[in-house]
Amino acid sequence: MGSILVTGGAGYIGSHTVRVLLAQGAQVVVLDSLVTGHKEAVPAEVPFYLGDICDAGLVKTIVESQEVEAVIHFAARSLVGESMAKPDLYFYENTAKTNLFVSNLLQLGVNKIVFSSTAAVYGLPETVPISEESPTSPINPYGLSKLMIEASFHWLEKAYGLKWVALRYFNAAGASLDGSIGEEHLPETHLIPLVLKAALGQRDAIQVFGTDYNTLDGTCIRDYIHVLDLAEAHVLALKALDQQSNSGVYNVGTGQGYSVLQVITSAKKVTGIDIPVVEVARRSGDPDVLIAKVAKIEKTFGLKTRYSDLETIIASAWRWHQNNPDGYKSKS
Repeated sequence: MGSILVTGGAGYIGSHTVRVLLAQGAQVVVLDSLVTGHKEAVPAEVPFYLGDICDAGLVKTIVESQEVEAVIHFAARSLVGESMAKPDLYFYENTAKTNLFVSNLLQLGVNKIVFSSTAAVYGLPETVPISEESPTSPINPYGLSKLMIEASFHWLEKAYGLKWVALRYFNAAGASLDGSIGEEHLPETHLIPLVLKAALGQRDAIQVFGTDYNTLDGTCIRDYIHVLDLAEAHVLALKALDQQSNSGVYNVGTGQGYSVLQVITSAKKVTGIDIPVVEVARRSGDPDVLIAKVAKIEKTFGLKTRYSDLETIIASAWRWHQNNPDGYKSKS
């Protein structure tokens, strides 16, 4: 068997996926620009290439020297706020570069790719839970940049035989169970790490944006999936492509949700710290509830989430933050 190329393999989800692949005996190679990733998150035994996915010469070198037979593609910009301020950056970094990258892969004879997509392609959903057949209507350039890639894959398959799976993530959370790698974004925008930073005293309090949503406790509900379960979904998707499974899009979540206040309550229990909470005004565009319908990925790939109960998610993330209060030593 050849190698699996993981782009963005030094990032949060990519680095966990690399470890799951290694644990299952796969040969792995990582390509990462380290714009947001961390080299120390990549195991020392994994061949690492510093560079950009649109560097055709570098991609050719990697594919040929490492005998790459399939790709898991994480490399992307992923901040919604940044995408609103710099939409051109997102359409270039995410959409245009991926188009060049996949075109180069196809020319080199690599035609299997698992793609890191997002639930942001759905925008403000008409019904919940959200199925893969729900209308796609992104409300930010980040979501649209990913949806455009998905659409391109359809035509690349017709023209060149690309075999692909796009995984539409809901809320990735948690960390490796041994606390050795975890979640660090600059700036941090995700709820669970922000709550835990407040527990560590690195923030004065955790802000709750609105308590008047149409939910049981008035705060937004989201579908959280442990990063290890998410990593497993990528491995299962790749195996399905090896077995000639049809290309397509799949939601990756748990099918259940937790409110902001439930997350904070669980974090208080896990940490044993009375985390300060400040209620502030709603943010525009936050839906009341976002929960995935996950029957398709469960039936087709056999995905069973093992670590995605809220306590395990928070406990693993807390272990990482305690061990690494300042995050990774190497800063992007």
